[in-house]
Amino acid sequence: MALGSNTKYYETPNHPYQGERIAEESGLLGKYGLKNKEELWRAQSELRNYRREARKLLGRTQGDAEAAGQEADEFLAKLQRTGVLGAEDSLDDVLSLDITDVLERRLQTVAYRKGLANTTKQARQFITHGHITVDGSRVQIPSYTVDVDEEDTVAFDSASPLTDELHPERAEDQ
Repeated sequence: MALGSNTKYYETPNHPYQGERIAEESGLLGKYGLKNKEELWRAQSELRNYRREARKLLGRTQGDAEAAGQEADEFLAKLQRTGVLGAEDSLDDVLSLDITDVLERRLQTVAYRKGLANTTKQARQFITHGHITVDGSRVQIPSYTVDVDEEDTVAFDSASPLTDELHPERAEDQ
């Protein structure tokens, strides 16, 4: 994809003003430290795609069960690897996923939950400024989806001044 292309990776709401939806979105923006509603809409589109794929696979298992079964296993394995689904969940469980299941897997949220930052917004700042690494590699994208096996490797960059436990911006409960 070329820079500056007009491809959108999300869908905007059908109705511009719905007080209840706006209030719910604002609450999620604050809780997860999202920059704007576009980030939330991207996550909602990602969730919508998961559900669409699950419905398609559920429908196909009625016909050619063997071929669809392998596709379903691969799809479930991907969602379990990223931590959106649990190990014993099935295709039916994909349909009951919530937007928070997707937002919890963002690097920004994982870094905050691990205690690397005092707030989700501070976690976002640490990530964009290059203070956070995943599996030894610097990641500067707050929306990066952290796999379950990568979760333990989220840490401060060794070259970052934040590795000093006495740094004033470090989380107090470390």
